[in-house]
Amino acid sequence: MKRYKRGYTQGVYDMFHIGHLNLINNAKKQCEYLIVGVNADELVQEYKNKVPVISEQKRRMIVENIKAVDEAIIAKTLDKEKQFKDVKFDVIFIGDDWKGDKRWEDTRKQLKKYGVDVVFLPHTDGVSSTDLRIVKDERIQEEKKECL
Repeated sequence: MKRYKRGYTQGVYDMFHIGHLNLINNAKKQCEYLIVGVNADELVQEYKNKVPVISEQKRRMIVENIKAVDEAIIAKTLDKEKQFKDVKFDVIFIGDDWKGDKRWEDTRKQLKKYGVDVVFLPHTDGVSSTDLRIVKDERIQEEKKECL
């Protein structure tokens, strides 16, 4: 039996990579039902000042088709207390690269009053969507040739 009933994690999931998959799979190992929030395009623009490469609906479709994901939703807020009130979960998962971050320490305190745990999962080193955005045109051209 798994430790938690309803788990939640949230991210942009733009240019989906192995780090995203590891986080989702590790979260699912600890809960019976996993909900994944995919940050809305507008939300990403608001806090990262970036336009996602892949639209929110397509990112949600990608995420919902991962075996470990029971439900994928569009997340319109970074406020996890608001998200909890809408989604109802008993645990939230985040990469351990956020451990000690003030926002996440505040989130832990906010969610504790609802009996929600914050679980930090191992971050996959060496890969990030930000790094993937730095792709040379030559690389894209090479991949196009390989597909022909």
